[in-house]
Amino acid sequence: MSGQGGIGAAIVGTGFIGTVHLWALRRLGVDVRGVLGSSPGRGRARAAELGVAHAYDSLEALLADSAVDVVHVTSPNQAHYPQVCAILDAGKHVVCEKPLAMTSEESADMVARAAASGKVAAVCYNTRFYPLNQQARGMIAAGELGAPRFVTGSYHQDWLARPTDWNWRLLPEAGGALRAVGDIGTHWVDLTSFILGERPVEVFAELTTFLPERQRPAGPVATFASAGGDTEPVAIDTEDTAQILLRYASGARGTLTVSQVNTGRKNAMRWDIAGAAASAAWEAETPDHLWIGHRDAPNQILQRDGALMNPTGAAAASLPGGHVEGFADTFFALFRQVYSDVAAGGRRDGATWADFADGHYEMALCEAVLESARAGAWTKIRQ
Repeated sequence: MSGQGGIGAAIVGTGFIGTVHLWALRRLGVDVRGVLGSSPGRGRARAAELGVAHAYDSLEALLADSAVDVVHVTSPNQAHYPQVCAILDAGKHVVCEKPLAMTSEESADMVARAAASGKVAAVCYNTRFYPLNQQARGMIAAGELGAPRFVTGSYHQDWLARPTDWNWRLLPEAGGALRAVGDIGTHWVDLTSFILGERPVEVFAELTTFLPERQRPAGPVATFASAGGDTEPVAIDTEDTAQILLRYASGARGTLTVSQVNTGRKNAMRWDIAGAAASAAWEAETPDHLWIGHRDAPNQILQRDGALMNPTGAAAASLPGGHVEGFADTFFALFRQVYSDVAAGGRRDGATWADFADGHYEMALCEAVLESARAGAWTKIRQ
């Protein structure tokens, strides 16, 4: 495989995120050999809609295709562990959606299997690849903010704000014991840990379910789509919101709020890092601007422009300044780096994509959050 265009890929899952993966791979020039749907019929229908030449009838059929080098796993969470294990056992590289697994026991095994395989094994924490988040990582690594002291932020959405809103993530057997935290909260923790260069070591959490009963439709509902038709009431115990306090080994402190029921907030991810020398802040709904705060000088707004950014930030940017790079572009930037490493035979120095060890940490974080919420006490994150 001399280049990315010579690498064959397949996608497990044909929903919203699987489609986003497909768009990015096509833009990158990767040969997408086929897709695997939730059923053979669903796979064939979605392949036709997406213009993909082939739909596999089973994971076994996909793994038997010698032209597939990399498999993207975008299936529901409970399928990640068995599917990823089978993919690694078949000697293929893998890109898995988050959260990596259902439990830290599963994710620890996945870390070991990935290391033994020698294959590229990435977790799709794509928000790292907004260029200004890479810029912020470079700024902190260079000491431009001084020692980080206080990390605050939120990740708020509204797509599950009504009793009639439905998705498989609502059910713990499909999405895991934590829903909002596992889905979007781990994005925030992974991103801020990436920027800071350190992870939280202890948490104190409160979880709330504002809608303890929802209406489940008779048929499937895609992520972010509205349900219709006949429904049945279902009891819900996964959390709608979370309030989480964070402690870091360096002495820094943090606070995070997570919600999937904040009306009007579509994809509102925000972080603010206060350092000893300066501060920085960023929001996903205005991703091309990084706020930089000073005590004794005017505050600044850095607009994403490769000519004005540090090498870490500029390397993640694709478009000229003033041409906004958004959500879909982060997948392109992430896959561009991952596939360059696949072509090189393994992860190279300077790679910034999340690996399975990062995904395992997020599973340990989720378990600590759940333990803290139940005990009402500070809880260490055990890995």
